[in-house]
Amino acid sequence: MKTVLLFLMCITLPLTAQTHRFIYEYHYKMDSTSVELRKTSMVLDVNPEDVKFYNYDFVLTDSTNKTKGQNHVIWDDTPAITRKRNSDVNVNYIVLQNMFAVETQDKINWNLQNETKTSGNYSLQKATTKFGGRNWTAWFTKEISLNEGPYKFRGLPGMIFEIYDDKNNFKFSLVKSYKLNKIYDTFGILENFGGQKPVKIPESKLKKMMLDHYNDPLHEFKEQIKNNTDPTARFMVMGIEVKSPEQMKELSEKVQDNIRKTNNPIEIDKAMKYPVK
Repeated sequence: MKTVLLFLMCITLPLTAQTHRFIYEYHYKMDSTSVELRKTSMVLDVNPEDVKFYNYDFVLTDSTNKTKGQNHVIWDDTPAITRKRNSDVNVNYIVLQNMFAVETQDKINWNLQNETKTSGNYSLQKATTKFGGRNWTAWFTKEISLNEGPYKFRGLPGMIFEIYDDKNNFKFSLVKSYKLNKIYDTFGILENFGGQKPVKIPESKLKKMMLDHYNDPLHEFKEQIKNNTDPTARFMVMGIEVKSPEQMKELSEKVQDNIRKTNNPIEIDKAMKYPVK
């Protein structure tokens, strides 16, 4: 009888292991002084053992790669995060020439409010918190027994449907959810970049690398020009064609201006303090 029971467990567990996917509409400002809000769709995959949050474009690219036998790679500046279930430790994936993984401890202390509202057939309750140097308002439901939400926001007694900061810089809104019949494999789109595994580094080293990049933002670009052997090659920086070395100083300053202008991370208390030259 023990042998039969073990066999049944082996064939049952894989059948029940699946991904519960939540799609959030993400509004965000790259420049806090601008009124422009960018918009994209983000994925929250809740698996039996872990949780993953990343851009929905990654899913589209993965689907195209599998359908057409391609190996295209995309990345952007939206959050890419994984964590174990019921954990406040997040692994943040960042691409700066190479891919890096930075582990952060992100415990969030929530204040539950009595205010409620409805969203479709769900009853939502209000909660507030201060996280990353910003004040946040969240709406969650106890009717979905998952204490998860977008980005690093988790730990409420239910699923987060909506969360936004009081300066209207960031907003996540749940638009739909569904279950996949098996665990969705993200290794080809999230936990590596072009076949490259991430290098684990501390947050302090990441900040140093970001500062080094700011101080010489065209370093890699200049190396490409230096090593170029194709006389027909064209080199562009921010839509400007580079035709002489004399342009480098002005172009570097333009890139630095853009880096400072878009220095508006979700966790504003971790924003880089770039020098103005």
